[in-house]
Amino acid sequence: MCINAEQLKSQVSNEAKGAIFKNDNDPRITRIGRFLRRTSLDEFPQFWNVLKGDMSLVGTRPPTPDEVERYEVPAWQRLDVKPGMTGEWQVNGRSQIRDFEDVIKLDLRYQQNWSLNYDLGLILRTLLILFRKNSGAV
Repeated sequence: MCINAEQLKSQVSNEAKGAIFKNDNDPRITRIGRFLRRTSLDEFPQFWNVLKGDMSLVGTRPPTPDEVERYEVPAWQRLDVKPGMTGEWQVNGRSQIRDFEDVIKLDLRYQQNWSLNYDLGLILRTLLILFRKNSGAV
């Protein structure tokens, strides 16, 4: 992202519905940033957050503070689980998910189905997606 990305966010159109922000051609993303997103290398620093205990390897989609400010009461339940580097949102659409209600459904499905085997399955599915051509974020 460019240096003043948060200040410029209000000038970029949101292509998603609800409390998430997506824009396929976000002008705030640098050329290097596009490469990092496309290759999913932008996720690598999150391992530090996992090691610190702020995130888990598998969990719900991590929200941004401005997203949380817009939550309605039902969406708060998704915060009951520590956010993860991967999860239902990662393996079931990622960049194609444009409606916050769909994110909530995926996060709640993760919470309802959680088990060690479920997490291992999501990790395996994530690895398969990572090595698929053109699977990175746009």
